[in-house]
Amino acid sequence: MIDAHLRQYIDPPTDRLASWFVGRGISADQITLVGFFVGALTVPVLWLGWPLVALVLILINRSADGLDGAVARQVGPTDRGGFLDICLDFFFYSAVPFGFALMNPSQNALSACFLIFSFVGTGASFLAFATFAEKRGISTDIRGQKSLYYLGGLTEGFETILFLALICIFPEAFWWMAIVFGFMAWITAITRVIAGWQMFR
Repeated sequence: MIDAHLRQYIDPPTDRLASWFVGRGISADQITLVGFFVGALTVPVLWLGWPLVALVLILINRSADGLDGAVARQVGPTDRGGFLDICLDFFFYSAVPFGFALMNPSQNALSACFLIFSFVGTGASFLAFATFAEKRGISTDIRGQKSLYYLGGLTEGFETILFLALICIFPEAFWWMAIVFGFMAWITAITRVIAGWQMFR
């Protein structure tokens, strides 16, 4: 919801760090892959019952997700990099609630299923909109230079990171936080469907 407004504060330090990586020949794809594999460790870590360790891994993953885009902008973005980035993002997002379901199946499994269900809704609506926006030559740079059309909503990157941080800090509250955030994500998905329905007449 506020990602576009945060860019003026996030982009300058991220771009400076990206320059350091570019100077050492580290590619955006390498950062994407390392960030994903670090983020994927949240599943076994949560299963073991270590949510604060999972929080550190999540923050590393999300930092890598911002950094790989900054590196790509400096050296030139590629379709392969954009494809890899968006795929691994959605894989990661669904991994975290799965980890919480493993941590406490009796309390968390149902709400984790609902949250993953909502992530499918936001992911499908996001990618479908981006596909047909590309087909019609519609673009935007309100959230920076991206490989795909980034349609906003109630739950964007900042809100999702905040949610992931809160459930790691307060793991006993996961079941109801997941339900609340899941409903927020469905609001995002529905508004995207309505926007696409109106725009792609």
